[in-house]
Amino acid sequence: MLKLGQMMKQAQEMQGKMQEMQEKLMSHEVEGQSGAGLVKVSMNGKGDLKSLNIDPSLLKEDEGEILQDLILAAHADAKVKVEAYIQEKTQEAMGGLNLPEGFKMPF
Repeated sequence: MLKLGQMMKQAQEMQGKMQEMQEKLMSHEVEGQSGAGLVKVSMNGKGDLKSLNIDPSLLKEDEGEILQDLILAAHADAKVKVEAYIQEKTQEAMGGLNLPEGFKMPF
C-alpha cells in the first residue's frame, strides 16, 4: 500500500510539473528566419505565430513566389526550434521517471 501512495504522490507532482511546463510554453518565444534574415517569424512554445517581419527589399513586383517560399522556410525554422524546446522541457519535467526511449508526451 505504501508504494501506491508513493505512486499517487509522484503522479500529482508530475501533473504540477506538466501544468508549469504548459505555462512556460505559452510565454517562451523563438524566432525562425530565412533568406539570411530577410524574413523572420516569431512563435510561442505552442506553435502559435506571434509576428512576421519582411524586409522591404523583398516587396517587389513579380517576387511573390520567392516571398511565399521564404515565409514558409522561416516558419519551418521556428517550428523546429519550438519542438526542440518542448522536448527539452518535457525531459526536465519527467526527470525522475524512467520512461522508455523515444516516449513522447501527448501535446
